Amino acid sequence: MATAGKVIKCKAAVAWEPNKPVVIEEIEVAPPQANEVRIKIVATSVCHSDLYHLLESMHKDGFPTVLGHEAAGIVESVGPGVTEFQPGDKVIPLFLSQCKECHLCKNPKTNQCATAWTRIRQEIMAAVESRFTCKGKRILQFMGTSTFSEYTVIHQMAVTKIDPEAPLDKVCLLGCGICTGYGAAVNTAKVQPDSTCAVFGLGAVGLAAVMGCKTAGAKRIIAVDINPDKFEKAKVFGATDFVNPKDHSKPINEVLFEMTNGGVDFSLECVGKVDIMCSALKSSAPGWGVSVIVGWTDMYDVAVRPVELISGRTWKGSLFGGFKSKDGVPEMVKAYMDKKVKLDEFITHNMTLDQINDAIELMKQSKCIRAVMSVSPQ
Repeated sequence: MATAGKVIKCKAAVAWEPNKPVVIEEIEVAPPQANEVRIKIVATSVCHSDLYHLLESMHKDGFPTVLGHEAAGIVESVGPGVTEFQPGDKVIPLFLSQCKECHLCKNPKTNQCATAWTRIRQEIMAAVESRFTCKGKRILQFMGTSTFSEYTVIHQMAVTKIDPEAPLDKVCLLGCGICTGYGAAVNTAKVQPDSTCAVFGLGAVGLAAVMGCKTAGAKRIIAVDINPDKFEKAKVFGATDFVNPKDHSKPINEVLFEMTNGGVDFSLECVGKVDIMCSALKSSAPGWGVSVIVGWTDMYDVAVRPVELISGRTWKGSLFGGFKSKDGVPEMVKAYMDKKVKLDEFITHNMTLDQINDAIELMKQSKCIRAVMSVSPQ
């Protein structure tokens, strides 16, 4: 393309400081260096992890940054050493790399990548390197992706090529939330046919977990949320029961214990709050119950009495739904194209990048499941 090898000036949403509105700015995006890919972002959505960084953790060293990590786009140019991609490829950026060479990538028991955490500083949720500048200042790249920008540069191990027929404004959701929830049920919990499940939190991740439980053959899926408006949406993905903790005077785990005559087989916490993680664990059946922590937080300790685990429960964590990212995301794109996975039903708002602060506010107020923003024309 005509822009290959040149600095691109484009529009991006810059978070200059925590807990403040982001600002649409003109930034400079440098050409890709060795093993990097420059991508034109076509569509991106707001995920709670973006809000977590901006409004909750607010790490002072994590700003200024361009947020965004759930997106799809088209390769504009590639740096030296890149053979896997070429201009025009449809791709999805990945916040979790898969180098395919480290001991973790070669281990089928995990989707972690040792190389990933040499490239991403986890405490500030940003890449060590950045190809962004704005007003003479270096701008961080959130999780190494930064998709709230018309163009971004990402290491090739954190990009995956997808079906060229896939609609980018739908499959962008597979960059984080939907794979995270769905995979937590299918890959991490390994939900069994005819089992009883409870899903805590009915945002996009929780609804995707409900969908995963349904796909795995669960006979009863109890959706737990303090917003009763979400139950109709949860039904679409396979929920059979709805429990609002505000409707009960006793702890929610006791309510679920009574409903299920001794606890659920599988519980999934999709909120990112430590008290709910404990409730989810206690809701699972002593002896065989499996509880999975899916919601992200790094701000508080979690504490339970040892007897909760000694009784035979299993407590697990799930990052990106256990999917090895470069391999798993194209498979999920195919599952969507084959109508085996829902995506359209998660999208409650279609917006533009200029409306980013409105999209953030919608998520902050729990008034959307996913707001997809069009960034660049295909």
